[in-house]
Amino acid sequence: MFVGRAEELQFLQDRFTARGGQLVILYGRRRVGKTETLRKFCQGKSHVFYACTESPDEQQLTAFSERMLQKGLPAAQYIKRFSDWTQALGSVAELPGEEKKLLVIDEFPYMVKGNGAIPSILQNLWDEKLKNENVLIILCGSAMSFIEKEILAEKNPLYGRATGILKMKAMDFYDAIQFVPHYSSLDKITTYAVLGGIPHYLKQFDDSLSLGENIRLNILSRGSILYSEVEFLMRQELRETATYNAIIEAVAMGNTRMNDIHQKTQIEKTKLSVYLKNLIDLGVLTREFPVADGVKAQANIQRGVYQVTDSFFRFWYAFVFPNLSELEAGDAEGVWRYVVKPELDRYTSYVFEDICRQYLRRKNRKNALPFRFTKIGRWWNKTDELDIMATDQNKQRFLLGECKYKNSAFNLSELRQMQAKFMPKDKNNRIDYWLFSKSGFTDEVIRAAVEQGIQTVTADQLIE
Repeated sequence: MFVGRAEELQFLQDRFTARGGQLVILYGRRRVGKTETLRKFCQGKSHVFYACTESPDEQQLTAFSERMLQKGLPAAQYIKRFSDWTQALGSVAELPGEEKKLLVIDEFPYMVKGNGAIPSILQNLWDEKLKNENVLIILCGSAMSFIEKEILAEKNPLYGRATGILKMKAMDFYDAIQFVPHYSSLDKITTYAVLGGIPHYLKQFDDSLSLGENIRLNILSRGSILYSEVEFLMRQELRETATYNAIIEAVAMGNTRMNDIHQKTQIEKTKLSVYLKNLIDLGVLTREFPVADGVKAQANIQRGVYQVTDSFFRFWYAFVFPNLSELEAGDAEGVWRYVVKPELDRYTSYVFEDICRQYLRRKNRKNALPFRFTKIGRWWNKTDELDIMATDQNKQRFLLGECKYKNSAFNLSELRQMQAKFMPKDKNNRIDYWLFSKSGFTDEVIRAAVEQGIQTVTADQLIE
């Protein structure tokens, strides 16, 4: 079952129908669904799909040659293997057919690691010939730091040649929950809180089983795919994994400011800032600022808070990593019952805020809000915090939101507390209030919402 990725597929289709040669670089973290998306795009099109392997250069050239020559190239009458990469890569222009010649090279970094001259060879071919041919070449890779530093960086041969660069990200909430269609609204929300929007992870859950059974069987049990997934990814991308583990665990457990992370890990601040930057570059962490902050405030290294971007990383470091000894001893049931289950609602509440922001982004794109916002996120100062703040470009209109993920209804006291947290400097500025609640709203809040034009959204409405 292929789910979502409509924007990515449309992007690739636009490149396919564009005039002239097209060179696209598509990359993103492992398991995000790049290969499946490319295979979906290639359906119904004459194409060559070559998946690179970690193998010596001569072996790679032989395998690539065989793949190309199988497609009816004129050279196939005379040779069984191209003599070099210039001939092999250049042969894409000779593929038969009238439509655009489509070549996908999956895990391109493996090819480059076997022969560092390949980017230069491709650059020369592109400049001299291929950019004027009816071809679409897609270079795909999972090693994000390699792609960004060795392929896209300014001093490298292919810099400036790409006609499209797409960094694939995790699916949003609305695409992700299509993997568990039989779950209730609350179980869909919790599934997303645990697994995020990575298709490979979502495929591990069976919605004919309870959420607890899926977590116990597919995450907490030794031998399951997700049990060791984070450790595998960390070793693939980083050295000093013990140091990075300590940092991510600290952030996942709620130490979100630079000084808090320093106190928890005892890593020197100058080194810590480098480690944090590396994790941000990899998409594991993000640095968040209050929506109302300007560029100058964001330049201050002491401002902002760090969050674990990937939901599954956050879950793993919050519940799996601290309990590895018990899990290695086979006590998945005990860790689920006494560690994970009692904390799951509190853990989900943080992701619930992000889901509510995604809901508003969708409405914003459809022009279904009182104004078109250009920025959305959280807001806080020294004493107060708002789960959602969105504002227009001139900061004259504000949308403020509060998200309650608890087993009691949103009450009037909570509404009044929210409304007292933020007052714009200009009295002419307008504020629209949105309330989101797992367990609905009291009658008083519903009456106040009608009187004051406040929007209320339940968990079921969030998904509908």
